[in-house]
Amino acid sequence: MDRVPALRRLDHALAGGGACYTGRMAEKDAGELYGDAHVASYRETGGEFGHLWRGAPTLLLTTKGAKSGRPRTMALIYGRSGDDYLLVASNGGATDHPQWFKNLVADPDVELQVHDEVFPARARVATDEEKPAMWQEMVRHWPAYDRYQEKTGRPIPVVVLERT
Repeated sequence: MDRVPALRRLDHALAGGGACYTGRMAEKDAGELYGDAHVASYRETGGEFGHLWRGAPTLLLTTKGAKSGRPRTMALIYGRSGDDYLLVASNGGATDHPQWFKNLVADPDVELQVHDEVFPARARVATDEEKPAMWQEMVRHWPAYDRYQEKTGRPIPVVVLERT
C-alpha cells in the first residue's frame, strides 16, 4: 500500500528533512536553481524538484516571444484565487516590466505547468478591484513583493491566469 511511503515522506518533511509533502510527492526545495536549470529540473521531475523555490510555490509559464514568436518558458512564483493562478510582474522592482509580461500582453494565450500537469491558459491583468486581495495572496508567498513595489514608480501588475 502506498500510504506507508507517503507517510514516511511526510514525517521526513515535518522533521526538517528539506522536503515538503503535498499529497502528490515529496518535494525538494530548488532554491539554488535559476533560469533554464530550474525549468529543466521542474520538467524532468514533474515539479518534484522545482515546484518549491526558496519555500515558495512555482509554476512554469510558457509564452510566445513578442518579437521572435518562439516559446519562452520561465519558472515563476504563483498564488491562487479560486481556480485561477496568479503571478506578479515585479521584475525585482525594476523600472520596466519583465519580458515574460510583455510577451503575454502581446499574446495572452499561454501554457502552464503546475507539478506534472501541463495545460493552456489565458492571461489578463487583475482589475483595480481584484488587485488588493490578490496582491496580499502573493505577498503571503513572497513578502519581498511589497519591497519591490516601494522600489519602483510603476504599478506592479498582478497577472491572472485562467485555465482554457
